[in-house]
Amino acid sequence: MPRYFIETAYKGTHFKGFQAQLNAISIQGEINKALQTILKDEIQTTTSSRTDAGVHALQNFLHFDTEQPLPSSIVYNLNSILHEDVLINRLMQVKDTAHARFDAIARDYTYHIVSRKQPFLRETAYFVPFPLDMGAMNEAAAILPTHKHFESFCKRNTDVKTFECRISSSFLEKKGEEIIYHVRSNRFLRGMVRAIIGTLILVGRKKISCNQFEEIIGSNDCSRADFSAPAHGLFLERVHYPDLFFEDTQKEKI
Repeated sequence: MPRYFIETAYKGTHFKGFQAQLNAISIQGEINKALQTILKDEIQTTTSSRTDAGVHALQNFLHFDTEQPLPSSIVYNLNSILHEDVLINRLMQVKDTAHARFDAIARDYTYHIVSRKQPFLRETAYFVPFPLDMGAMNEAAAILPTHKHFESFCKRNTDVKTFECRISSSFLEKKGEEIIYHVRSNRFLRGMVRAIIGTLILVGRKKISCNQFEEIIGSNDCSRADFSAPAHGLFLERVHYPDLFFEDTQKEKI
């Protein structure tokens, strides 16, 4: 059966998360409904990454299968009926075995912080009204790629086979009035980025040292990390696939 990839972006403020669920509005659920409306068929999508309630994305992918012929205007049609905070950027036919989740090799997240009240960033950045030592935070952030086991940064009662992740990039930058944390990994655990940034903020406020930050990683004890950073500062920036993945799999771009 023909398979299609959808590239989407969204603001997560008004949704109960990404994953489709009964009796709650979600990004995946809205996309499924829009596809079903246009194609007059029962469409179920598979996603590359599930983001929590309130988290945003500049790029996420889903795939779905259908025998229905897709009109050339399908991207326009989808955007015309989707919630105003959800955007379809493109839709591509790919090889039938391509998988949005399992073929992804890395994901980039950012977390946005502002140090003074910003009404226009209220839903997309975390207001931290305390001085932050970015040098110390970057020193601690650079420790993360030297480790592989991140149980300390995973919420309790998470059903995973392993807590191992390969973090390849981790740093903070100042951009305008925002402090932005960047992190790339092959996979992320439940609540992981928010726990990392919450604990990095403790370093920035001089409540813990870089050595203590590393001790928290090695403790495998999530009660020592800080999970208090709110969801609205978090963005899924990019989902990475192997080089030439779309060129090798793509049959048609719509």
